[in-house]
Amino acid sequence: MVQKKIAVVTGASSGIGAATARRLAAEGFHVVAAARRVDRLEKLVAEIGPDATAIACDVTSAESVTALAAAVEELGAPVALLVNNAGGARGLDPVETGSVDDWQWMYDVNVLGTLRVTKALLPALEAGGAGTVVTVGSTAAFTVYEGGGGYTAAKHAQNALVGTLRLELAGRPVRVIEIDPGMVKTEEFSLNRLGDPAKVDAIYAGVREPLVADDIADCIAWAATRPQHVNVDRLVVRPIAQAAQHKVAREQD
Repeated sequence: MVQKKIAVVTGASSGIGAATARRLAAEGFHVVAAARRVDRLEKLVAEIGPDATAIACDVTSAESVTALAAAVEELGAPVALLVNNAGGARGLDPVETGSVDDWQWMYDVNVLGTLRVTKALLPALEAGGAGTVVTVGSTAAFTVYEGGGGYTAAKHAQNALVGTLRLELAGRPVRVIEIDPGMVKTEEFSLNRLGDPAKVDAIYAGVREPLVADDIADCIAWAATRPQHVNVDRLVVRPIAQAAQHKVAREQD
């Protein structure tokens, strides 16, 4: 039986999710690392040690999320924290030629995935008497841009879900926190979206010190470890080079 309070992190097989799992284990949680790619989860858990458990989960599947909640319950410890990190983007199509399949996937992962996992784990978070739900959104949750219609629509919807949840849980012992990163350079997010390493390199060309996954993990850990009466509603975090979605300082060669 697990002795420490449990933190569940979705999308934990890479990037921000993996960094967050490592950081929360260091903060004293027993981390449940959840994602589709079990081989990567097992490597992560082996790296972290006994304070982590790998559980396969596809947030687009109701059955998979139900199984995740059951597996967490079997660990026998209070669930103190859920980090809704699973998400992603596909393509840069304009609205007039947008791929319905890509839009549907982005909505299912970012919005409905957050809904499924939150619903499944909320009873355990409330039962522990001091729960926290952290959702990793994006600056795309409040700023639109050309070619980003599908992703910004999904992140706007996810933001609406989080804000509504906070209102509905008022008076109950569960905090609701949103972390909205700007430009973060991870090994997979932009590559999965664009499918071309050269296009990915162009995004970060000349940008001095874009954020990395550990920076966001640090923000998540900070917000989640404040005293329970302190709720960080929304934390927007960008690299100093990015003053706004459309304003990025780039060094010249």
